[in-house]
Amino acid sequence: MAIEDVTTRLRNPEAAQTVIAILQQRFADKVQTGEAFRAQHAHTTTYLPAQLPDAVFFAESAEDVKAVVKACAAHKVPVIPFGTGSSLEGQVNAPEGGISIDFSRMNRVLAVNAEDLDCTVEPGITREELNAYLRDTGLFFPIDPGANASIGGMASTRASGTNAVRYGTMKDVVLAVTAVTADGEEITTASRARKSSAGYDLTRLFVGAEGTLGVITSVTLKLAGIPEKIAGGVSSFATLEDACNAVIMTIQMGIPVARIELLDALQVKACNAYSGLDFPETPLLLLEFHGSEQAVAMQSEQFAEIAAECGGSEFVWTANAEERNRLWKARHNAYWAGRALKPDYEGFSTDVCVPISRLADCVRETQADIAAEGILAPVVGHAGDGNFHLLVLFDKDKPGEIEKIEAFTVRLAERAIAMGGTSTGEHGVGQGKKRVVGKELGSAVAMMRAIKQALDPDNIFNPGKIF
Repeated sequence: MAIEDVTTRLRNPEAAQTVIAILQQRFADKVQTGEAFRAQHAHTTTYLPAQLPDAVFFAESAEDVKAVVKACAAHKVPVIPFGTGSSLEGQVNAPEGGISIDFSRMNRVLAVNAEDLDCTVEPGITREELNAYLRDTGLFFPIDPGANASIGGMASTRASGTNAVRYGTMKDVVLAVTAVTADGEEITTASRARKSSAGYDLTRLFVGAEGTLGVITSVTLKLAGIPEKIAGGVSSFATLEDACNAVIMTIQMGIPVARIELLDALQVKACNAYSGLDFPETPLLLLEFHGSEQAVAMQSEQFAEIAAECGGSEFVWTANAEERNRLWKARHNAYWAGRALKPDYEGFSTDVCVPISRLADCVRETQADIAAEGILAPVVGHAGDGNFHLLVLFDKDKPGEIEKIEAFTVRLAERAIAMGGTSTGEHGVGQGKKRVVGKELGSAVAMMRAIKQALDPDNIFNPGKIF
Protein backbone atom coordinates (compact mmCIF):
# COMPACT_ATOMS: atom_id res chain seq x y z
CA MET A 1 0.00 0.00 0.00
CA ALA A 2 1.32 3.44 -0.90
CA ILE A 3 2.24 5.66 2.01
CA GLU A 4 -0.18 8.32 0.76
CA ASP A 5 -3.06 5.92 1.38
CA VAL A 6 -2.29 5.11 4.99
CA THR A 7 -4.60 7.61 6.65
CA THR A 8 -7.59 6.26 4.73
CA ARG A 9 -6.87 2.57 5.26
CA LEU A 10 -9.49 0.92 7.44
CA ARG A 11 -8.64 -1.31 10.37
CA ASN A 12 -8.55 -4.99 9.57
CA PRO A 13 -9.84 -6.61 12.78
CA GLU A 14 -9.89 -10.11 11.25
CA ALA A 15 -6.19 -9.94 10.36
CA ALA A 16 -5.39 -8.49 13.78
CA GLN A 17 -7.26 -11.31 15.52
CA THR A 18 -5.36 -13.86 13.44
CA VAL A 19 -2.04 -12.37 14.56
CA ILE A 20 -3.20 -12.21 18.18
CA ALA A 21 -4.16 -15.90 18.06
CA ILE A 22 -0.74 -16.79 16.62
CA LEU A 23 1.06 -14.83 19.33
CA GLN A 24 -1.14 -16.14 22.15
CA GLN A 25 -0.52 -19.72 21.09
CA ARG A 26 3.22 -19.21 21.21
CA PHE A 27 3.70 -16.63 23.96
CA ALA A 28 0.62 -16.88 26.21
CA ASP A 29 0.90 -14.26 28.99
CA LYS A 30 3.09 -11.87 26.95
CA VAL A 31 -0.04 -10.88 24.98
CA GLN A 32 -2.70 -8.66 26.57
CA THR A 33 -5.95 -7.66 24.89
CA GLY A 34 -7.81 -6.05 27.81
CA GLU A 35 -9.06 -2.52 27.20
CA ALA A 36 -7.11 -1.11 30.16
CA PHE A 37 -3.81 -2.39 28.72
CA ARG A 38 -4.68 -1.13 25.27
CA ALA A 39 -5.76 2.29 26.54
CA GLN A 40 -2.55 2.66 28.53
CA HIS A 41 -0.57 2.11 25.34
CA ALA A 42 -2.40 4.75 23.35
CA HIS A 43 -2.53 7.61 25.82
CA THR A 44 -1.25 10.94 24.54
CA THR A 45 -0.02 14.07 26.28
CA THR A 46 -1.67 16.29 23.70
CA TYR A 47 -5.21 17.04 22.57
CA LEU A 48 -5.10 14.25 19.99
CA PRO A 49 -7.60 11.50 20.83
CA ALA A 50 -6.26 8.13 21.93
CA GLN A 51 -6.36 5.42 19.24
CA LEU A 52 -6.03 1.97 20.80
CA PRO A 53 -4.05 -0.97 19.42
CA ASP A 54 -5.74 -4.35 19.11
CA ALA A 55 -3.31 -5.92 21.56
CA VAL A 56 -0.18 -5.24 23.60
CA PHE A 57 2.83 -7.56 23.43
CA PHE A 58 5.38 -7.42 26.26
CA ALA A 59 8.63 -8.27 24.50
CA GLU A 60 11.49 -9.79 26.49
CA SER A 61 14.07 -10.33 23.74
CA ALA A 62 14.97 -9.50 20.18
CA GLU A 63 13.65 -12.94 19.21
CA ASP A 64 10.26 -11.95 20.60
CA VAL A 65 10.29 -8.79 18.49
CA LYS A 66 11.23 -10.74 15.36
CA ALA A 67 8.35 -13.13 15.94
CA VAL A 68 5.84 -10.31 16.33
CA VAL A 69 7.07 -8.48 13.23
CA LYS A 70 7.03 -11.66 11.11
CA ALA A 71 3.45 -12.45 12.16
CA CYS A 72 2.32 -8.88 11.55
CA ALA A 73 4.11 -8.66 8.21
CA ALA A 74 2.49 -11.88 7.00
CA HIS A 75 -0.98 -10.46 7.67
CA LYS A 76 -0.24 -6.74 7.05
CA VAL A 77 -1.02 -5.76 10.62
CA PRO A 78 0.59 -2.59 12.07
CA VAL A 79 3.38 -2.67 14.67
CA ILE A 80 3.66 0.25 17.12
CA PRO A 81 6.74 0.40 19.41
CA PHE A 82 6.05 1.64 22.96
CA GLY A 83 8.70 2.78 25.45
CA THR A 84 7.25 4.75 28.37
CA GLY A 85 4.55 6.67 26.51
CA SER A 86 6.10 10.08 27.21
CA SER A 87 6.16 11.22 23.56
CA LEU A 88 4.29 14.44 22.88
CA GLU A 89 2.95 14.21 19.33
CA GLY A 90 0.80 11.07 19.34
CA GLN A 91 3.66 8.76 18.35
CA VAL A 92 2.22 5.78 20.27
CA ASN A 93 -1.29 6.04 18.87
CA ALA A 94 -2.57 3.17 16.71
CA PRO A 95 -4.82 4.80 14.09
CA GLU A 96 -5.01 1.55 12.11
CA GLY A 97 -5.03 -0.78 15.11
CA GLY A 98 -2.34 -3.43 15.31
CA ILE A 99 0.09 -4.72 17.92
CA SER A 100 1.77 -2.39 20.40
CA ILE A 101 5.17 -3.79 21.42
CA ASP A 102 5.89 -2.78 25.02
CA PHE A 103 9.65 -2.72 25.77
CA SER A 104 9.49 -2.32 29.55
CA ARG A 105 10.80 -5.88 30.04
CA MET A 106 13.68 -5.31 27.62
CA ASN A 107 15.54 -3.02 30.00
CA ARG A 108 18.92 -4.66 30.41
CA VAL A 109 22.40 -3.16 30.06
CA LEU A 110 24.09 -5.48 27.57
CA ALA A 111 27.64 -4.10 27.79
CA VAL A 112 29.61 -1.23 29.29
CA ASN A 113 32.96 -0.42 27.72
CA ALA A 114 34.28 2.05 30.26
CA GLU A 115 37.65 2.48 28.53
CA ASP A 116 35.87 3.48 25.30
CA LEU A 117 33.17 5.56 27.04
CA ASP A 118 30.28 3.64 25.49
CA CYS A 119 27.62 1.10 26.36
CA THR A 120 24.99 -1.05 24.66
CA VAL A 121 21.49 -1.29 26.14
CA GLU A 122 18.10 -2.71 25.34
CA PRO A 123 15.53 -0.14 24.21
CA GLY A 124 13.26 -0.35 27.26
CA ILE A 125 15.77 0.88 29.84
CA THR A 126 15.07 4.45 30.95
CA ARG A 127 17.70 7.15 31.17
CA GLU A 128 17.46 7.21 34.99
CA GLU A 129 17.86 3.43 35.21
CA LEU A 130 20.89 3.62 32.95
CA ASN A 131 22.56 6.36 34.96
CA ALA A 132 21.93 4.47 38.21
CA TYR A 133 23.66 1.45 36.66
CA LEU A 134 26.60 3.56 35.44
CA ARG A 135 27.16 5.48 38.66
CA ASP A 136 30.06 3.35 39.94
CA THR A 137 31.90 3.54 36.61
CA GLY A 138 32.46 7.30 36.79
CA LEU A 139 30.45 7.69 33.59
CA PHE A 140 26.97 8.97 32.80
CA PHE A 141 24.51 9.21 29.93
CA PRO A 142 24.08 12.96 29.40
CA ILE A 143 20.89 13.36 27.37
CA ASP A 144 18.14 14.62 29.66
CA PRO A 145 14.75 15.41 28.08
CA GLY A 146 13.14 15.87 31.49
CA ALA A 147 10.83 12.89 31.38
CA ASN A 148 12.26 9.53 32.45
CA ALA A 149 11.97 8.30 28.88
CA SER A 150 13.20 4.99 27.49
CA ILE A 151 16.43 4.96 25.50
CA GLY A 152 14.70 3.35 22.51
CA GLY A 153 12.01 6.01 22.53
CA MET A 154 14.58 8.77 22.88
CA ALA A 155 16.49 7.40 19.89
CA SER A 156 13.29 7.06 17.85
CA THR A 157 12.24 10.68 18.45
CA ARG A 158 15.79 12.08 18.28
CA ALA A 159 15.35 13.49 21.78
CA SER A 160 17.60 16.05 23.41
CA GLY A 161 16.87 18.22 26.46
CA THR A 162 18.57 20.43 28.98
CA ASN A 163 22.15 19.19 28.44
CA ALA A 164 22.07 19.41 24.65
CA VAL A 165 24.05 22.65 24.44
CA ARG A 166 27.14 20.83 25.78
CA TYR A 167 26.58 17.12 25.09
CA GLY A 168 24.45 17.19 21.94
CA THR A 169 21.27 15.26 21.16
CA MET A 170 20.49 11.60 20.54
CA LYS A 171 21.73 11.90 16.95
CA ASP A 172 25.13 12.83 18.39
CA VAL A 173 25.43 10.08 21.03
CA VAL A 174 23.97 7.01 19.28
CA LEU A 175 26.82 5.01 17.75
CA ALA A 176 24.72 2.13 16.42
CA VAL A 177 21.38 0.36 16.73
CA THR A 178 20.10 -3.08 16.01
CA ALA A 179 16.63 -3.13 14.50
CA VAL A 180 14.10 -5.61 13.19
CA THR A 181 13.10 -4.79 9.64
CA ALA A 182 9.97 -5.58 7.63
CA ASP A 183 11.17 -9.09 6.75
CA GLY A 184 11.44 -9.94 10.45
CA GLU A 185 15.22 -10.03 10.45
CA GLU A 186 17.56 -8.07 12.71
CA ILE A 187 20.19 -5.74 11.28
CA THR A 188 23.09 -3.84 12.88
CA THR A 189 23.59 -0.34 11.51
CA ALA A 190 27.21 0.29 12.58
CA SER A 191 30.06 -0.71 14.87
CA ARG A 192 31.26 0.89 18.12
CA ALA A 193 33.89 2.91 16.26
CA ARG A 194 33.58 6.67 16.76
CA LYS A 195 33.65 7.30 13.02
CA SER A 196 33.16 5.35 9.81
CA SER A 197 33.06 5.94 6.06
CA ALA A 198 31.52 2.55 5.29
CA GLY A 199 28.39 3.13 3.26
CA TYR A 200 25.15 4.89 4.15
CA ASP A 201 24.69 6.23 7.66
CA LEU A 202 21.90 3.82 8.59
CA THR A 203 22.20 4.68 12.27
CA ARG A 204 21.05 8.25 11.63
CA LEU A 205 18.28 6.90 9.42
CA PHE A 206 16.75 5.02 12.37
CA VAL A 207 17.45 7.77 14.92
CA GLY A 208 14.45 10.05 14.55
CA ALA A 209 12.40 7.69 12.36
CA GLU A 210 9.76 7.38 15.12
CA GLY A 211 9.42 3.65 14.59
CA THR A 212 8.32 4.02 10.96
CA LEU A 213 11.22 2.08 9.40
CA GLY A 214 11.68 -0.79 11.84
CA VAL A 215 11.76 -1.71 15.51
CA ILE A 216 14.91 -0.90 17.51
CA THR A 217 16.12 -3.80 19.66
CA SER A 218 19.36 -2.35 21.08
CA VAL A 219 21.18 0.98 21.18
CA THR A 220 24.92 1.63 21.50
CA LEU A 221 25.58 4.98 23.15
CA LYS A 222 28.46 7.34 23.77
CA LEU A 223 28.92 8.16 27.46
CA ALA A 224 30.59 11.06 29.25
CA GLY A 225 32.70 11.29 32.36
CA ILE A 226 30.94 12.52 35.50
CA PRO A 227 32.23 16.08 35.97
CA GLU A 228 34.59 16.83 38.85
CA LYS A 229 32.46 19.83 39.79
CA ILE A 230 29.00 21.05 38.86
CA ALA A 231 27.83 24.57 39.58
CA GLY A 232 24.45 26.10 38.87
CA GLY A 233 22.67 29.37 39.35
CA VAL A 234 20.00 31.82 38.25
CA SER A 235 19.65 35.35 36.97
CA SER A 236 16.45 37.35 36.45
CA PHE A 237 15.87 39.84 33.62
CA ALA A 238 13.44 42.66 32.96
CA THR A 239 12.40 41.30 29.56
CA LEU A 240 12.56 38.07 27.60
CA GLU A 241 14.61 39.83 24.95
CA ASP A 242 17.25 40.77 27.54
CA ALA A 243 17.40 37.15 28.72
CA CYS A 244 17.69 35.86 25.13
CA ASN A 245 20.45 38.34 24.38
CA ALA A 246 22.38 37.04 27.41
CA VAL A 247 22.01 33.50 26.02
CA ILE A 248 23.20 34.57 22.57
CA MET A 249 26.24 36.36 23.98
CA THR A 250 27.13 33.38 26.19
CA ILE A 251 27.10 30.96 23.26
CA GLN A 252 28.85 33.30 20.85
CA MET A 253 31.65 33.89 23.39
CA GLY A 254 32.23 30.15 23.56
CA ILE A 255 31.58 29.75 27.29
CA PRO A 256 31.14 25.95 27.71
CA VAL A 257 27.82 26.09 29.53
CA ALA A 258 26.28 22.67 30.18
CA ARG A 259 22.69 23.86 30.52
CA ILE A 260 21.06 27.24 29.96
CA GLU A 261 17.30 27.24 30.41
CA LEU A 262 14.89 30.10 29.78
CA LEU A 263 11.65 30.63 31.71
CA ASP A 264 9.26 33.47 30.96
CA ALA A 265 7.51 35.42 33.71
CA LEU A 266 4.39 33.24 33.64
CA GLN A 267 6.45 30.05 33.91
CA VAL A 268 8.43 31.52 36.83
CA LYS A 269 5.16 32.34 38.57
CA ALA A 270 3.98 28.77 38.02
CA CYS A 271 7.24 27.26 39.30
CA ASN A 272 7.23 29.50 42.37
CA ALA A 273 3.74 28.34 43.30
CA TYR A 274 4.27 24.66 42.46
CA SER A 275 7.80 24.14 43.81
CA GLY A 276 7.88 26.60 46.69
CA LEU A 277 10.39 29.01 45.14
CA ASP A 278 10.54 32.78 45.53
CA PHE A 279 12.14 34.10 42.34
CA PRO A 280 11.10 37.51 40.98
CA GLU A 281 8.26 36.90 38.54
CA THR A 282 10.22 38.12 35.54
CA PRO A 283 12.07 36.17 32.81
CA LEU A 284 14.71 33.88 34.31
CA LEU A 285 17.80 32.03 33.12
CA LEU A 286 18.84 28.86 34.92
CA LEU A 287 22.38 27.70 34.15
CA GLU A 288 24.75 24.87 34.94
CA PHE A 289 28.50 24.50 34.37
CA HIS A 290 30.52 21.27 34.37
CA GLY A 291 34.27 20.90 34.83
CA SER A 292 37.02 21.41 37.38
CA GLU A 293 36.47 23.61 40.43
CA GLN A 294 38.49 26.42 38.85
CA ALA A 295 36.75 26.08 35.49
CA VAL A 296 33.18 26.27 36.80
CA ALA A 297 34.08 29.24 38.98
CA MET A 298 35.59 31.08 36.01
CA GLN A 299 32.63 30.25 33.75
CA SER A 300 30.16 31.40 36.39
CA GLU A 301 32.03 34.70 36.76
CA GLN A 302 32.08 35.17 32.98
CA PHE A 303 28.33 34.66 32.76
CA ALA A 304 27.77 37.05 35.69
CA GLU A 305 29.45 39.78 33.62
CA ILE A 306 27.25 38.98 30.62
CA ALA A 307 24.10 38.99 32.74
CA ALA A 308 25.00 42.39 34.16
CA GLU A 309 25.69 43.79 30.68
CA CYS A 310 22.24 42.58 29.53
CA GLY A 311 20.46 44.11 32.50
CA GLY A 312 20.12 40.92 34.51
CA SER A 313 20.18 40.57 38.25
CA GLU A 314 23.23 39.34 40.11
CA PHE A 315 24.05 35.79 38.99
CA VAL A 316 23.66 33.75 42.16
CA TRP A 317 25.40 30.39 41.74
CA THR A 318 26.21 27.43 43.93
CA ALA A 319 28.08 24.14 43.76
CA ASN A 320 25.96 22.73 46.58
CA ALA A 321 24.36 19.59 45.15
CA GLU A 322 21.20 19.76 47.26
CA GLU A 323 20.41 23.35 46.33
CA ARG A 324 21.28 22.76 42.66
CA ASN A 325 19.08 19.65 42.50
CA ARG A 326 16.22 21.63 44.02
CA LEU A 327 16.45 24.15 41.19
CA TRP A 328 16.56 21.50 38.46
CA LYS A 329 13.73 19.54 40.02
CA ALA A 330 11.64 22.69 39.76
CA ARG A 331 12.68 23.03 36.10
CA HIS A 332 11.80 19.43 35.33
CA ASN A 333 8.41 19.96 37.00
CA ALA A 334 7.70 22.96 34.76
CA TYR A 335 5.04 21.06 32.81
CA TRP A 336 3.08 20.19 35.94
CA ALA A 337 3.64 23.67 37.35
CA GLY A 338 2.16 25.12 34.17
CA ARG A 339 -0.80 22.77 34.31
CA ALA A 340 -1.46 23.91 37.89
CA LEU A 341 -2.08 27.45 36.63
CA LYS A 342 -5.41 26.21 35.27
CA PRO A 343 -6.09 22.75 36.75
CA ASP A 344 -9.41 22.43 34.91
CA TYR A 345 -7.79 23.11 31.50
CA GLU A 346 -6.03 20.72 29.17
CA GLY A 347 -2.35 21.24 28.40
CA PHE A 348 -0.78 20.99 24.95
CA SER A 349 3.02 21.13 24.73
CA THR A 350 4.72 22.21 21.51
CA ASP A 351 8.22 23.30 20.52
CA VAL A 352 10.27 24.95 17.80
CA CYS A 353 13.98 25.58 17.35
CA VAL A 354 15.75 28.44 15.56
CA PRO A 355 19.35 29.50 15.00
CA ILE A 356 20.60 31.04 18.22
CA SER A 357 20.87 34.51 16.64
CA ARG A 358 17.10 34.50 15.94
CA LEU A 359 16.00 33.25 19.36
CA ALA A 360 15.08 36.67 20.74
CA ASP A 361 13.14 37.53 17.56
CA CYS A 362 11.19 34.29 17.56
CA VAL A 363 10.31 34.44 21.25
CA ARG A 364 9.29 38.10 21.01
CA GLU A 365 7.01 37.54 18.01
CA THR A 366 5.53 34.40 19.61
CA GLN A 367 4.70 36.26 22.80
CA ALA A 368 3.00 38.99 20.75
CA ASP A 369 0.94 36.27 19.03
CA ILE A 370 0.02 34.75 22.41
CA ALA A 371 -1.15 38.15 23.69
CA ALA A 372 -3.13 38.91 20.53
CA GLU A 373 -4.96 35.57 20.70
CA GLY A 374 -5.60 35.74 24.45
CA ILE A 375 -3.90 32.36 24.91
CA LEU A 376 -2.43 31.20 28.22
CA ALA A 377 0.91 29.63 27.31
CA PRO A 378 4.00 29.77 29.55
CA VAL A 379 7.35 29.57 27.74
CA VAL A 380 10.32 27.44 28.76
CA GLY A 381 13.29 26.67 26.60
CA HIS A 382 16.61 24.94 26.14
CA ALA A 383 17.80 28.35 25.11
CA GLY A 384 21.44 27.40 24.53
CA ASP A 385 20.55 25.72 21.24
CA GLY A 386 17.64 27.97 20.24
CA ASN A 387 14.93 25.48 21.27
CA PHE A 388 11.90 26.64 23.25
CA HIS A 389 8.60 25.10 24.33
CA LEU A 390 5.14 26.39 25.06
CA LEU A 391 2.53 24.74 27.23
CA VAL A 392 -0.75 25.91 25.69
CA LEU A 393 -3.57 25.70 28.25
CA PHE A 394 -7.06 25.45 26.80
CA ASP A 395 -10.67 24.52 27.51
CA LYS A 396 -11.36 21.54 25.26
CA ASP A 397 -15.12 21.99 25.70
CA LYS A 398 -15.11 25.59 24.45
CA PRO A 399 -16.31 25.84 20.83
CA GLY A 400 -13.51 26.68 18.43
CA GLU A 401 -10.77 26.36 21.06
CA ILE A 402 -8.89 23.45 19.45
CA GLU A 403 -9.04 25.08 16.03
CA LYS A 404 -7.63 28.25 17.61
CA ILE A 405 -4.62 26.55 19.17
CA GLU A 406 -4.00 24.49 16.02
CA ALA A 407 -3.85 27.69 13.98
CA PHE A 408 -1.53 29.21 16.59
CA THR A 409 0.87 26.25 16.49
CA VAL A 410 0.95 26.33 12.68
CA ARG A 411 1.89 30.02 12.81
CA LEU A 412 4.54 29.21 15.43
CA ALA A 413 6.05 26.53 13.19
CA GLU A 414 5.93 28.75 10.11
CA ARG A 415 7.61 31.56 12.08
CA ALA A 416 10.46 29.29 13.12
CA ILE A 417 10.86 27.88 9.59
CA ALA A 418 10.96 31.40 8.11
CA MET A 419 13.81 32.22 10.51
CA GLY A 420 15.85 29.26 9.28
CA GLY A 421 14.64 26.98 12.05
CA THR A 422 12.53 23.87 12.47
CA SER A 423 8.96 23.08 13.43
CA THR A 424 10.17 20.75 16.17
CA GLY A 425 13.50 20.75 17.97
CA GLU A 426 12.90 17.57 19.94
CA HIS A 427 9.24 16.51 20.15
CA GLY A 428 9.21 14.88 16.72
CA VAL A 429 6.50 14.89 14.07
CA GLY A 430 4.21 12.02 15.07
CA GLN A 431 0.63 12.85 14.20
CA GLY A 432 0.58 16.38 15.58
CA LYS A 433 3.09 18.10 13.28
CA LYS A 434 2.38 16.24 10.03
CA ARG A 435 0.63 19.28 8.64
CA VAL A 436 3.79 21.43 8.81
CA VAL A 437 6.62 19.02 8.03
CA GLY A 438 6.14 19.54 4.29
CA LYS A 439 6.45 23.30 4.70
CA GLU A 440 9.82 22.76 6.35
CA LEU A 441 11.33 20.03 4.19
CA GLY A 442 9.64 20.68 0.85
CA SER A 443 10.49 18.19 -1.89
CA ALA A 444 12.71 16.24 0.54
CA VAL A 445 9.50 14.70 1.90
CA ALA A 446 9.17 12.78 -1.37
CA MET A 447 12.55 11.18 -0.72
CA MET A 448 11.47 10.29 2.82
CA ARG A 449 8.34 8.65 1.41
CA ALA A 450 10.47 6.69 -1.05
CA ILE A 451 12.73 5.42 1.75
CA LYS A 452 9.68 4.41 3.79
CA GLN A 453 8.18 2.62 0.79
CA ALA A 454 11.41 0.76 0.09
CA LEU A 455 12.00 -0.40 3.66
CA ASP A 456 8.36 -0.94 4.68
CA PRO A 457 6.34 -1.59 1.50
CA ASP A 458 3.22 -2.73 3.36
CA ASN A 459 3.44 0.19 5.80
CA ILE A 460 3.21 -1.91 8.96
CA PHE A 461 5.65 0.15 11.04
CA ASN A 462 3.85 2.85 13.06
CA PRO A 463 1.55 3.97 10.24
CA GLY A 464 0.03 7.43 10.24
CA LYS A 465 3.11 9.13 11.69
CA ILE A 466 5.35 11.79 10.07
CA PHE A 467 3.56 11.69 6.65
